[in-house]
Amino acid sequence: MGDSILIKGGMVIDPKSGLEEKLDVLISDGRIARMEKEITPSEGWRLVDASSHIVAPGLIDMHVHLREPGEEEKETMESGLMAAARGGITTLCSMPNTDPVADNPIIIRYVKWRAEEVGLVEVLPVGAITKGLKGEEISEIGSLVAAGAVAISDDGRPVMNSEVMRRAMEYSTMFGIPVISHCEDLFLSAGGHMNEGPLSTSLGVKGIPSEAEEIMVARDILLAKLTGAKLHIAHVSTAGSVALIRMAKDMGIKVTAETAPHYFSLTEDAVSQYNTMAKVNPPLRGEEDLEAIRKGLADGTIDVVASDHAPHSMLDKDVDFERAASGISGLETCLGLLITSLVDKGVLTLKEAIAKMTCNPASILNIDRGAIGVGKRADIVVFDPNASWIVDPSRFASKGKNTPFSGWRLKGKVKMTIFKGRIVWEEKVG
Repeated sequence: MGDSILIKGGMVIDPKSGLEEKLDVLISDGRIARMEKEITPSEGWRLVDASSHIVAPGLIDMHVHLREPGEEEKETMESGLMAAARGGITTLCSMPNTDPVADNPIIIRYVKWRAEEVGLVEVLPVGAITKGLKGEEISEIGSLVAAGAVAISDDGRPVMNSEVMRRAMEYSTMFGIPVISHCEDLFLSAGGHMNEGPLSTSLGVKGIPSEAEEIMVARDILLAKLTGAKLHIAHVSTAGSVALIRMAKDMGIKVTAETAPHYFSLTEDAVSQYNTMAKVNPPLRGEEDLEAIRKGLADGTIDVVASDHAPHSMLDKDVDFERAASGISGLETCLGLLITSLVDKGVLTLKEAIAKMTCNPASILNIDRGAIGVGKRADIVVFDPNASWIVDPSRFASKGKNTPFSGWRLKGKVKMTIFKGRIVWEEKVG
């Protein structure tokens, strides 16, 4: 698998085991061979000075749109996976709203094959709940799982028909996979482009009420209770959703949840100048929603932080607000926002923050990833939690330069990403 790598003097943080200790880490043959206070290097080993740096499990991003196949002008497997590697991510879930849709084993196998061909990070495909994402006919979930799908979702679109969603949830229990739900009542959100409230009224833009999300969160929680399925709520954006998920967890319903960095870093004020870079779905909400998201992350109601990476060309964004596509290119800013908006503000400890992108998503997906230990596959990120940098989308590896964080100073800089024992990205000095 390549030469041995010795990471020296780093603070090793492994939330799964609770480890937080300065250790040397030796990587050999793609795996972690030793973790000790002091390892004497041998000739031929690659030495990595990690003093003043954090050594953590490679990050897991549960929510990524890679655009391939079908929209390679927005992102290719090469550009998307390099962006992930630069963000310290070694495993990601690719969402099924490709063209053609990942509603059959051929597309699932294609995505896995292309990712393996590129070889920068691991891609775990998410299969479509319904054929063509139309919400009408359930996909052959068993064959999707057999081909390598780790979850099902009609991401970008909700399954509006409650009977179809019920049957899909029942089907999912046969395979133990989570159902990832994009919670949106399309009748309530129809024609909306931002959060509904005084700001949308003053801008003359039709709004989307919080209830459009919360009604579907409540429905899917009840369906999870009925079916016993593992429900995972995607990109939570409202205080009401956090409260519903908290209540469901207290009731013992199998529900987990994620949010994206823009929901704990920005409010609807970011679109006040008709800024299409801050147009997302669900939309950015109010200050009280942002605070509720942060509280939900702190108390464990929200298990995961995922980028919801949605690269678009400038043609999709440099248009009137109502016509602009929704989404943010987020792979390369996710860790920095996690540290800047949560750790630095005392919402989470660094170990808690790392858990949101390592052992927590690994547990939900039931995969042996997101932990550091002797014998484990060497998927590792080395980052400096104190180094600051300015977000410059022109320097993104991703084809998607669409970000509302351009010019922001973020803390937390990835120095090296190791995947299967190979250095797939490292910061060049000078």
